[in-house]
Amino acid sequence: MKIRIALVCMLASLAVSADQQRSWPNEWFAPAVTASEAGIERFSQSPMLDDLDLPPVEDRLPDDPMVLKPYRSVGRHGGRAIITLGDSWQFFNWEPSLTFAADMRTLLPNLAESWSVSADGRTTTIVLRRGTRWSDGHPLTSDDFIFTFDHIWMDPEMSPVTSRLIRGGRIEKVDDLTFRYVFAEPNPLFVNFLAQRHDFADPLHYYRHLHPAFTARKLVEERVEEAGFITWMAMIGALRGGIIEEAVGLPTLRAYRLLSRTPTMVRFERNPYYPKIDPEGRQLPYIDYIDAEAIVDNAEVVTAKAATGQLDFAAYTLRTQDIPLLKLGESTGLVTVHVWNRLHASDVAIQFNYNYDDPKLRALYWDLRFRKALSHAINRDEMNDIIYFGRGQPRQVSVHPSSIWYDEKLAFAHTRYDPGYANELLDDMGLEDVNGDGTREYADGTPLIITMEYLDFETPKGISMELISNYWRRVGIDLRIKLVDRSLQSARAQAGEMQMSLWHADRVTDILFPLTPDWWVPRTTGWWASMWNDWARYYQTGGRIGEEPPPIIKRAQFLTDEMRTTTDPAYRLQAGRELLQIGADNLWTIGTVGLAPHPVVVSKRLRNVIPDGIWGWDNRWTLAYHPATWWLDEHGAAEAND
Repeated sequence: MKIRIALVCMLASLAVSADQQRSWPNEWFAPAVTASEAGIERFSQSPMLDDLDLPPVEDRLPDDPMVLKPYRSVGRHGGRAIITLGDSWQFFNWEPSLTFAADMRTLLPNLAESWSVSADGRTTTIVLRRGTRWSDGHPLTSDDFIFTFDHIWMDPEMSPVTSRLIRGGRIEKVDDLTFRYVFAEPNPLFVNFLAQRHDFADPLHYYRHLHPAFTARKLVEERVEEAGFITWMAMIGALRGGIIEEAVGLPTLRAYRLLSRTPTMVRFERNPYYPKIDPEGRQLPYIDYIDAEAIVDNAEVVTAKAATGQLDFAAYTLRTQDIPLLKLGESTGLVTVHVWNRLHASDVAIQFNYNYDDPKLRALYWDLRFRKALSHAINRDEMNDIIYFGRGQPRQVSVHPSSIWYDEKLAFAHTRYDPGYANELLDDMGLEDVNGDGTREYADGTPLIITMEYLDFETPKGISMELISNYWRRVGIDLRIKLVDRSLQSARAQAGEMQMSLWHADRVTDILFPLTPDWWVPRTTGWWASMWNDWARYYQTGGRIGEEPPPIIKRAQFLTDEMRTTTDPAYRLQAGRELLQIGADNLWTIGTVGLAPHPVVVSKRLRNVIPDGIWGWDNRWTLAYHPATWWLDEHGAAEAND
């Protein structure tokens, strides 16, 4: 007990205000300066490249490369970092044409030098930086973006289902560095999609030999069969995902390229054509090699390795409940444990299946009194203390506080812990304990049992549901919880077979909320979603399949379209506010605790990792914090929480 109290006090001492914590460089909130703007005329490279018979570094960089500002210090080239494969998306992030600032709102140029959106919102024009190259030295051109759009996304064999965000669109080449996306209806927020996604460009010069649009189908099929794949689509998909050994040599725009792959280890080396430099003209990244251990699915092993300094960076599979153990490991001086905050509005967002194939359960779910009762029966403050050491925030599913749509009243609606009120609502519905077993029955006396199926991943879902099932049983609701794996979760969720499920509520920042407000409206189906897939299919197909939704849902769908397509920022703000108000009034989902602590562990030799980042899918975890500027100090002592 004394150890736990000490740990809680230690963690609470870290809970300083955001203004006190965050000393991020101002450069992270504005377009990066270029070498000419910074007065940089000479460039240097890592010594590991000196003997590789490459062109001079100035010929491998763009004509006027971007200058990245490191968090704390200009680094040195060299070294080999050790991570897990799960953290490869964070340790060297993707390189989209556009990106976003650390405020999770402002769009910035990246591979693109500039962009523009037409007044009617139908055309987005991209101008690439001159001289940017793939990792094999081949120039990046408009043709690479056209290949992806026309021959990956719009190819009916490769992509039978087209995302609603690009449906009705086309891509046009203006010149080698300029192209435009043109849509039949206004799509002014397509730029958000460009900034958050990563797969908008593929190396045409590499894939043309594997795609029947450029090479005779018979020859393509022979190559695919020789590589052991059934179809060319499967092979290209595997190559794009980097999940096969044949991906070695695949050109990339990222800071590192694949060097070798085995079942236990994936090795990367620096991209000699990476297009960015530091303020002293050094080509980034600083680190030469990465060894990524393939233990992503074994969270306990990752935690143990992170706590004992065997990994230079660990975050993706680490859990809130790991923080005390990791903090004890910090006392050895081998690691520094940063505590970031997840951007998730709620770590557990409980989903009712409003389209479930049982009239009584559907009627129960659709009764707002039932949803309110379950929400008020949850002791979120206790959950926050037990699971999050008091460092989370009890709240509903809402947009992130950084959002222009944020409204504190909506974030905390129906979060009061009041089991007496919950019992009153359930009694009023005619749900009573008829047989005296401590749980309620339907008004007709038949058993009321609900099964919650969920995948325990990324956030503390398991322990949360243990607590919630106890809270609900106290007001007479018999909830059975059932852990499922990813494949079963996907199959049952999309088939509408789950009575109740959950996921964590991301897609809540201004990067994604106006494009994908999936917690407030049935607009898409997914492996994580189980609330209203039949209503979503009706919406997606214009009523051809699925089930016609109630008027209030149709209103939410209308507002979603308006928010996404309008070119009037004031009207977009208004539509979003109404959508969020409808969600709060109807309590479509039940939130628990959000904005929760997330451990990020760095070794004593890794530099420039910020202590106070925001962790999540919306902002691609580390993208705005420039991991290419992280470096290895082989002789330095551990940094003290920067």
